[in-house]
Amino acid sequence: MSRSSAECSGPRGWEPAGRGQVEPLAALAAVFAVTAALGLYTGALQAALPEPTGADLAPTALDAVAEAVSDRTGVVDPTRLSAAPGAGPEGRRLNATLTAADRRWCAGPPIPDAASDRAARRIAVDTAVSRTTVGRLRVVVW
Repeated sequence: MSRSSAECSGPRGWEPAGRGQVEPLAALAAVFAVTAALGLYTGALQAALPEPTGADLAPTALDAVAEAVSDRTGVVDPTRLSAAPGAGPEGRRLNATLTAADRRWCAGPPIPDAASDRAARRIAVDTAVSRTTVGRLRVVVW
């Protein structure tokens, strides 16, 4: 029984090499369109989210201050505490206080009586050459 070439080919008009391919320019345009749409969506979502209130600022400011005054191992150097007020949120005032080994370091303006947005954490403090002790870093934002 012999088979003709018509029996071995696929359905009429079927070409295996050309199926499922897209021109490179069309594919790049589609990727660009999806990326642009995602960018617009995230921008609109960011604008729709509420700004943090005063009660939400202190924990975030505490993280920023701890990062600004500590070395790469996470140990705070009291001499770097003067950088703390600059790590606070824009348009707000910040006071940072570090206590360790019966010593106290402060940076920033005096804390007003009405300031209630506070956050604190225990942190390693470099109190002398090759001597680290546990201290407390406190941040007040108003």
